[in-house]
Parts: sequence; C-alpha cells; structure tokens
Amino acid sequence: MEIFTMLFFFTSLLFSILSISNTKDIITPSVSIRDGETLVSSGGSFKLGFFSPGNSINRYLGIWYNEISPQTVVWVANRENPLTHLSAGALNITDQGALVLLSDTNRNSIVWSSNTSIKFIRKPVAQLLESGNLVVKDGNELVWQSFDYPTDNLLPGMKLGWNSKTGLNKVLSSWKDADDPALGEFSFSIDRSGYPQLVVKKGRRAQYRLGSWDGLGFTGSPELRSGNELFKFDFVSNESEVSYKFELLKDALHSRLLLNLSGSLQRFMWVDKSQSRNIIYSAPVDRCDTYNLCGAYAFSFCKLGIDPQCSCLQGFVPKSPRDWNSKNTSLGCVPKTPLGCSNGDRFQSFTRAKLPDTSSSWIDSTMSLEECKKMCLRNCSCTAYANLDISEGGSGCLLWFGELIDIKEFDSGGQDLFVRTALLDDIKTSKPSGVKKKVAIIASVGLLVMGVIILGLVFYKRKKKLKAQGKMKNIREKNFDFECGNEDMELITFDLATVSRATDNFSNNNKLGEGGFGPVYKGILIEGQDIAVKRLSKCSGQGIKEFMNEVILIAKLQHRNLVKLLGCCIEGDEKMLIYEYMPNKSLDYFIFVATCLLSTVVDGLFSIKSDVYSFGVMVLEIVSGKKNRGFIIQTTSLTF
Repeated sequence: MEIFTMLFFFTSLLFSILSISNTKDIITPSVSIRDGETLVSSGGSFKLGFFSPGNSINRYLGIWYNEISPQTVVWVANRENPLTHLSAGALNITDQGALVLLSDTNRNSIVWSSNTSIKFIRKPVAQLLESGNLVVKDGNELVWQSFDYPTDNLLPGMKLGWNSKTGLNKVLSSWKDADDPALGEFSFSIDRSGYPQLVVKKGRRAQYRLGSWDGLGFTGSPELRSGNELFKFDFVSNESEVSYKFELLKDALHSRLLLNLSGSLQRFMWVDKSQSRNIIYSAPVDRCDTYNLCGAYAFSFCKLGIDPQCSCLQGFVPKSPRDWNSKNTSLGCVPKTPLGCSNGDRFQSFTRAKLPDTSSSWIDSTMSLEECKKMCLRNCSCTAYANLDISEGGSGCLLWFGELIDIKEFDSGGQDLFVRTALLDDIKTSKPSGVKKKVAIIASVGLLVMGVIILGLVFYKRKKKLKAQGKMKNIREKNFDFECGNEDMELITFDLATVSRATDNFSNNNKLGEGGFGPVYKGILIEGQDIAVKRLSKCSGQGIKEFMNEVILIAKLQHRNLVKLLGCCIEGDEKMLIYEYMPNKSLDYFIFVATCLLSTVVDGLFSIKSDVYSFGVMVLEIVSGKKNRGFIIQTTSLTF
C-alpha cells in the first residue's frame, strides 16, 4: 500500500509540474485535455483539469481557483463516477458539441458527458470563462455551460433555482466527505411550493430556512441584504423562472457560497491585495435557526436570550401547558380564543420577524397593505399577512393559511408580521371596573357580531344568486344554442385563470384520478375552499351540447346525499366541472376494490324513501360482500 501511495504522490507531482507548461485556452474536436494538462480562463482566475481530493487516489475532472492556495475546487464533472488511480482520462469535444470524459483503460468508455448533441453545429469550442463557467459555444451561440449544473459552490453570476425553458432545477449539494465529491446528504435549493423561499435540507427534511425574498434580501438572513458595498443580490420569480444569484461589485475580490459537509452555508471572501481568505457569513447562525424548533402546531416564535427560547405569539397559549413549563415546546401554541370568521377579529403586530414558512401562502404584488388586511379578514382560513416587498415604503400582499411555522425574532432587522387574533382576547385581558360592565361589553359585542354575520350571510347569498344568474345567462347567450328554461341553478362560472391557480396549473401532484372523459384534480380556491375539478379531455368525444346537458342535469339534481356541483368553467376549448371536494374515497373502493357501484336510481326519483332503500341495499352489500346487480352462473349443472 505504501508503494502505491508513493507512486501516486510522484505521479501527482509530475502532473503538477507538467500542468505549468501544458496549459490550453480552448478545446476543439482536434484539441483535448489529458490528465496532467489544464485549461485556464482568459484572465487566469480559474483552471480546469484533473485532481484527487484529500487522501483519495481517484481522479476527477474539476474547476478550481488558479492562484489561491490550498487548492479550492468549485465544480466537479464526474463526481459520481471517478477515474481510478490505475487509469488516466481525457476530455474531448465531439463534432456535435458534446463534452465527453474518456478513460484510458477503455478508449470507448465514457465516464462523463455533457449530454448535449446538436446536429447542425459548425465549429464547437469549449472555453473556461473568467467567471469560472465552462461553456461550449458554436460561434457566439451558447450550447452548454457548467453553471447550469452546480455542485457544492455558488459562484458570482451562477443562478440557483428553476428555469422553465431548460427544465433545469439548479441545486447545491454537499460532498459525501472530504475525500469523495459524490452527492452528500445536504442540499440547498429554492422551495417553489407557495411563495418561493431558500431552504437547506437533509434528505427531504428541512434543516434551515433562509426565508422568502422581501425586495431587499431574505427574511431569515438580514445579513444578506442588497445595498452593501460588496455584493448585489438578485431574485426573480415569474412563470418562466424562479432564481437567486449574487454579483461582486469589486474586481479585486473573489467570493463563493459553499454548502459544506455538515449542511452549513459559508460565504468565503478572498482579497488579492492581502492574499487572505475569510469567512464573512455563516448559517445557521444560532439554535433559533433550526427549522420549526418551537413546535409542530406553531403560532410560536424563537428568540435568544430568553428561557425557554420559545414563546407564544400574542393571543395564543401553549397547546400543552404542562409540557411547556417543563421546557418541552415541541407542541407549539394554539389560539387563546378560537378564531371566528367576522370583522370582530383583529391583528396583532409582531415586529423584527423572520416571516413564517411560506409553503402554504398566497401573494398579490399589486395590493396595498390595507387591502391585504381586508383580504385576510374576509377569509376564515387566513391567519396572518405582511408586505410582499419592503423596499421603497412597502408594497404587495403575502397571506398565510393555517399554522404559522418557523418564526424567529431578531434584535434588529426582520419584518413586520400581522397575526390574526380574536377580539375577545382584548376584552379578557383588560381590567373592567365591575362584573356588570364586563357582561354588558361581551353581550354587546356578541349581538354586534351576530348581526354582522346575519347581514353578511344575507348579502352574500343575494349577491351569489344574482351573480350566478347573470353569469349562467351570459354563458348561454354567448356559447350555446339551446334553451335551459328559467330554472335558477345557482351555479358559479369560474374563469380559467382561477381554476389553474387553484390546481397549481393542473399539476400531477394534485391529480385525483382519471375517467373516460378526462382527469380530476384537487384544488384550493383563494378563499381556502377545497374543490375537485373535472377537466374534460379534448379527445373525449363529449361536445358542448353534451357538456351543458350534464351541467343542467347535475344542477337540477342537487341533493344532500350527493356531491354538490359548485360551477363550471368554459374558455376556448376548455370545459370543466367544479365540484365540492370529498376527502375520503368512494364507498365502492372499500367494498369492491377495483369494481364500481352504479350511485344511480333506475326510475330517476329521489326522496327520503329512496335514501332509506339505498342504505338498506348498501348494508346488504357490506355484509355479503356482493353486488346487488349482475348475473352469476351457478356451478351446479341442470338435468333435462
């Protein structure tokens, strides 16, 4: 073993000596990079070549800083498939513009490839840019770049995130260990569920959340703010791209963001003048950065310097006081008074906050903060709101639904968060002069709330009725050539944008199933209501007339024991039915597994009697495990 080690040492030393003189500036189909040779960027800041990490004897193709010692590797090509110490390799570029790493052991063995192949490429050239980006070009056209496939380092100009055009989701992933650059257990990426946010994960579990973008930086890291003298941060979130990058504002500096072996983020800064390297930022900063430290049921926040570190938000109390007093805060907090659904609720301001997890949030960039408050107050499921963008005085609306998870209070920085609480909490915490005054206040508030609720319900039902009549009439006049009669079906017409947003653009993750006429998706409206969307396939064979007949039939057939039809959506070639969402599967799934019940009545008459009869038939089916319809051939033979 010592002989192999010494041999490897002298071989590596020889490669290093040879690399001083064997440097290239480009790779063409006639020029390759072999072990011992390097490709140097135009300004000399980066090198591409073969290296062995730590005490490993395996060889990897990578990019590192040229004039910084010790060797600092920022990108690895064949991190999952190394060259063994017994074989050397060569990096070539094909006539079709694909980079290929070949092993000398078997010249036909491809160890790694850029997986790019363009048929009509003219003069493919591979070049290492001064930014550390290895690119393949055809003239001035970019064919491939290493920046699209980051490893554990984020360099200036390199984007982290998702791009719809390329279909790539750029994620940092840690090395397995110091001797092996293979994929480790930690990753750093943009979570796109709800409003996008930066998250460090261990496997699939969140470890630390830098938070969402607030116009200046990320709410979980006040240190990463735009406007300083060294960096410019950029965050993009639209239909075609969700990405984050940083740029350096001074040429004499080198900086990189590293996801290290333990899952921590570190920002290094190298100063050419002093030839020094420093860590200027590290995360997580403290124990309060641990994801969801203060409880699964949340409504709590973490702050250093207090004991325990977790506290309930104003208007909330520990879910388990006994556990909380024992410093076990894992269950979090719950509302002191159950939240209602009226204008009687109010909002408590929580300052210097790391905003809660935004995976269950909703945004509107055009709303003011006051409009955002009203929107939250109208929705029973809305628990908090904040400005989407705090630059230039603040703008936009960010709403949360359900529990508020992973909140931290900073000594300075952070953002204002407005948390929903019940108005009765203020009454209970005040000090009235007597019992009569307290009773009078509670009774007055109760009557006022009840009055507002009743008037609101009457107004809402009236408005909904008129809206449904107008929209259904408009649909019939514009799109259909038949008479529906004057029946008031009380259906809502949904526009395509609303349905698309509710189903996350008809994501496969929300797909409930698929029938003969098309798939069915689960969705959530802005108001928080769960819905089921039946999207008719364009090749289903069902025309507009059949579709409207189905709408009218189901609308007339509204029954308390049947799934309710809420409305429909018709735009262009799209035809959809929107039902109320039933969280459990159908009964036939539990009785007959793969078979289906008919859910129909032969004569078309529906009443309490038919419900009782159907219930009896269902009980017999459950007991016997057999269907009530069908033809069964007995095994016994008949004698004539």
